[in-house]
Amino acid sequence: MKRYAFIIRVPDEPGALQKAAGIITRHGSNINRVQFDRRIDPVTVFFEVTAADDAYAQISRELEDIGYLQSSLKGLNFLRFTVELPHRTGALDEFLHDTTSCGANIAFIDFDDKGAHPDRVTISLHLGENGVVDRLLDQLKSRYRIGILEYDTTGRHLDETIFYLRFAQRIRSLIGDSEDQFLLRLLGDINHIAQELMNLGKDPHEIFDQVLTIGTTLGSTTGPGFYADIQRIPLNDTCHLTCVQPPCGGSIFLIETPDETVMVDTGYGIYFPDIAALLGCTHPGGMNRLSRILITHADADHCGAGGSYRVPSLMHHGTREIIREANRAYGSRSEASILEEVYTTLINLFSRFSPPEEVALFPGEPIGKEGIFPLISRITIRPLEFDVLEGLGGHQYGQIYLLCREAGVLFTGDTAINFGQITPDRAAYNSIAVFLVTTVNVDSGVAKTERQALLNIAAGIDRERATRRERPCLICGGHGPVSVLSGKELVPFGEIGHYPE
Repeated sequence: MKRYAFIIRVPDEPGALQKAAGIITRHGSNINRVQFDRRIDPVTVFFEVTAADDAYAQISRELEDIGYLQSSLKGLNFLRFTVELPHRTGALDEFLHDTTSCGANIAFIDFDDKGAHPDRVTISLHLGENGVVDRLLDQLKSRYRIGILEYDTTGRHLDETIFYLRFAQRIRSLIGDSEDQFLLRLLGDINHIAQELMNLGKDPHEIFDQVLTIGTTLGSTTGPGFYADIQRIPLNDTCHLTCVQPPCGGSIFLIETPDETVMVDTGYGIYFPDIAALLGCTHPGGMNRLSRILITHADADHCGAGGSYRVPSLMHHGTREIIREANRAYGSRSEASILEEVYTTLINLFSRFSPPEEVALFPGEPIGKEGIFPLISRITIRPLEFDVLEGLGGHQYGQIYLLCREAGVLFTGDTAINFGQITPDRAAYNSIAVFLVTTVNVDSGVAKTERQALLNIAAGIDRERATRRERPCLICGGHGPVSVLSGKELVPFGEIGHYPE
């Protein structure tokens, strides 16, 4: 017995849904999930069932035989026009007989004999094929005076009566040409998180709008729409730290020494061409010195461009497993959350996820402790030495932190972030993840403990460095600017430049 998912389109009539459920039951299959909401789409129903292979095949055949099974996403043509009907009994009925005989589905009709045009009816129709449109128009033009107002074959003007078809076409426009079966599975997944979130009281249309906003925002901030904030900070006489904040997602860091350049986190895959162009301007020839990438955790905005850089990436074994499982909650108590799993799928798709291909793992056994964190490795970026600290799984399983006491720098991943200095556009984008998964931390209580522990480490380093009259510890959060502690607050350090200027 396996779990299968499928989508059906039922006629808007009593007993239609029962007929579909009866077919499933008759073949000894169990319905695990069903979702139908007339507020969203009056004919589309999502099912997940547990069934034997042969039973599922028979269910699919029977649903297809009665015209219920949706196995493709063929576009519907949209036609809006006016027609002048004679003032006599039965005129509208005759006209509607013509549209029905051609397989047209009326989406909108407007007529008022006391209006400005008492002989004119305005009609919107959905039609399945271009040939149907031609036949219908030929038939109508021979009998009526018609004015075409709008004709669309792209699906952009389809109304809410076929919401999921229109939604799938918009998804396709964002991720590129995709097979219908892939999009149908994706629709089922998105419907599943919508079902979960509606049960939490969220508006269904806002849910679907937020999904699309991820894709449209990422797409509109590439190429001509790309921009970034940049900090370049000396670590000592020969080494520098660069922080690049792209429009969306996590910050990208470069540690530059006389011997090499090491990247900490990569940003989204979709931004790779823009980041390469930026670094070509700010570090001419510098990318030829890139020797390796250190990945703090497995979210797409931190490792999603790794496969585009031809250097090895070092990561925690948990990060590698999350990438393999395509579930950002893997290894946590939230692992079974459908919200986390589907969000991972969506963000990977929209952001052109290209994870590291050449991977090396940090050792798993602790060699010491730093506060509450296990010390699992030490790496040298000559002449600097960094401690690799293992997170406790608050934001994500496998997240690591990097600490260099000598240079006074601490990479805190997504656990300690200067939220107050994230720009409104970036904050709005980041809020989508919170909306769709309810929280970006797989264990918020642990994440809070980790944040305070990291700030305590930074405060301790500040006290040490103050005795030598050195700058405070640089806190490199996964989002926002490089900052330092001022009392209990994080404040940006140094000047922040902008690209393009």
